[in-house]
Amino acid sequence: MALTQMQLIQSLGESMAWFERELNWGVPPTELRHLCGRIGELYTALITNGQMATQVNQHGYDVVSSEGERISVKTTAMMGASGHVSFNANSLSLVDRIVVLRVNTEEMQIETLLNAPVAEVAELFSEANGKYILSFSKLVKFHRPKSELKCLRQVSFEDYTVREIENGSIEVERSGELLSPTVPALRSLAKELGIQMLNGNGNPYNTRQLGDQIIKFLGAI
Repeated sequence: MALTQMQLIQSLGESMAWFERELNWGVPPTELRHLCGRIGELYTALITNGQMATQVNQHGYDVVSSEGERISVKTTAMMGASGHVSFNANSLSLVDRIVVLRVNTEEMQIETLLNAPVAEVAELFSEANGKYILSFSKLVKFHRPKSELKCLRQVSFEDYTVREIENGSIEVERSGELLSPTVPALRSLAKELGIQMLNGNGNPYNTRQLGDQIIKFLGAI
């Protein structure tokens, strides 16, 4: 049965909430591949105004867009440029478009690493054991230098500087050095300031939420 757009939105929200709950229970993202894949398929169906494949483990593709494109969706929770996704060489001819997504477990948001027709992606493939391999390192996209993005809010404490960039990201510098990943630095700073790091449901704040708490706290001093 075809899902309405509202049903896709609801199902995606429920799947993301369950994914976050599993992470908070200490389950590694690598053990949540099925749920991660479901999130990616729902998200792709939503943004293409399409439908997920009518059969479980549909041969070759996962989503059919409103324009009739057959889309193969790969979703990962791995951060950084390591890792890869693979495609069955025997069924790739059934696919029109490839979408590669990442569930950012720090921000709890879905990021698009690739959204392109198969013909445009073919040159990025390597081949092994009847599969086409696509390395994440080849999907590094151009990002506007953060120095070009407007800073919305900025606070300082001792040798720390915390700022919110106009794309919603939180940056932390210590003694002029940009810290990455951001979450450990924010948690260390929050602990020093005595700021609560859990939300009303008892779950840890993500990067943007914790950054917002710290900026508000220091801004009020």
